[in-house]
Amino acid sequence: MKQGLLWVLLCCFAGPIYSQTKPGKMKLNAGIITSKIAESKRFYTEILGFGVTFENDFYLLLHTPDKQSEISFLLPEHASQQPLFRPAFEGKGVYLTIEVEKVDEMYERIKAQGAVIKIPIRNEPWGDRHFAIADPNGVGIDIVTYSQP
Repeated sequence: MKQGLLWVLLCCFAGPIYSQTKPGKMKLNAGIITSKIAESKRFYTEILGFGVTFENDFYLLLHTPDKQSEISFLLPEHASQQPLFRPAFEGKGVYLTIEVEKVDEMYERIKAQGAVIKIPIRNEPWGDRHFAIADPNGVGIDIVTYSQP
């Protein structure tokens, strides 16, 4: 009985407090500070089929073909930006994963376009079938179809 009462009290009083502290809807937009904005635009639109959401002379925002995810590019040392967002990305230590329904078709299409394949298509023991390329900024891009091992 005491455990049941404690549960009711927690649900009635602590639950609403906890739920009020959780953030609402959240969307991630990865950004890369780079002088290679034009090269990035060509790569993501021509090789990966992304679309342009917005662009100006120092900023580019692209979206995936299904418009569910975005990536942005910002010129380094731009006067409009705070110091935190001024230094250029140095090309190491970042990767993106793009999940697709038909990884083999994507592999053949990207290969036919002449993109450099960094990791040839392969199956992993944990179930992934994937390959990898790199964008003009040195960001590794793992293109994968997930399945059960």
